Amino acid sequence: MTAPALHLYTDSSPNGFKITIALEELTVPYLLHHVRIDQGAHRHPDFLALNPHGRIPVLHDADTGITLFESAAILLYLADKTGRLLPADPAARWEAITWLMFHSASMGPLLGQRVHAECFAKDRHDAAIQRYRRLSEDTFAVLDARLAAREWLAGEQFSIADIATFGWMHIARIVEFDFSQYAHLSAWHLRASLRPAVQRGIALPQPATGP
Repeated sequence: MTAPALHLYTDSSPNGFKITIALEELTVPYLLHHVRIDQGAHRHPDFLALNPHGRIPVLHDADTGITLFESAAILLYLADKTGRLLPADPAARWEAITWLMFHSASMGPLLGQRVHAECFAKDRHDAAIQRYRRLSEDTFAVLDARLAAREWLAGEQFSIADIATFGWMHIARIVEFDFSQYAHLSAWHLRASLRPAVQRGIALPQPATGP
């Protein structure tokens, strides 16, 4: 039996879940390598040779010899390789890429800082917490407005923009950041969470837990 060409190095985190969800949606074979961050595996020389920044996820494609890190780059690579998870229509395709970039540049980093400030920081700084709450709420409002008349971020098709956004919204729900006031965003979250591939993806390599 031929070994899968795709090797995914990941842990249970929002950025990692983006790629396991995508691979499960695509139903392509891949080999999962669990990088146990809590045990310092992301600082091992073998992993640093794949990503010198020492962060997950990393994807290696043995067929092409290409190794990628940064979840948005991996999502774009998988969409390009398979011809799926990005709309074929040029306008919708660029909408999906735009919302993927919105997630990567704005929403994801802000939620990451908010999770750290509220849940993991040893010293609590109320001013920082309030700032990240306000900024993350702004991104929720933007997403809510976008989804008011659309099923998915790029329109009718579930895409890598939805996958990236769901990775962090899943963690927001786990740590009990309340976004229920945003009805359209909440309905989108429920739709995405009911997809079988999404359910499989957030359980790999193991489910995330709260702080």
